[in-house]
Amino acid sequence: MFKKILVPTDGSELAHRAGIAAAQLAKTQGAQIIGVYVIDPFPYIGIGDASAVGLQAYLAEAKSVANQALEALKKACSDEGVPFAGDTIERNVVYEGVLETASAEGCDLIVMGSHGRRGIKGLILGSVAQKVLTHASLPVLIVKS
Repeated sequence: MFKKILVPTDGSELAHRAGIAAAQLAKTQGAQIIGVYVIDPFPYIGIGDASAVGLQAYLAEAKSVANQALEALKKACSDEGVPFAGDTIERNVVYEGVLETASAEGCDLIVMGSHGRRGIKGLILGSVAQKVLTHASLPVLIVKS
């Protein structure tokens, strides 16, 4: 039924659990996992050398965190014998990056974690998972904490 499953990750324990669930599902479906880590662009716009140095430091750290998160997802896939491909992208809006990747890769399912916040916490903190659910044109499986 599913051939390509997109798993967005942010390196959190919740995202890791979603990745494990996705790998287990992919194994039963004979599917491939596509992992994605979305980096927010450098938040500071300044002038002079300080902004260039800050940008390089920010991107180096962000890419390091992204690589660690994708390596953990790759290991979960390897443990289940599931093919994996991963990428890091840079987008202003995380959920849009997730949906763009799903479309570009031809994914037929998105599996991601969510804290399941409700009420004021959900309203104030927002949720990438909620936005993906709202805007996705393909099935989304949410793994709750």
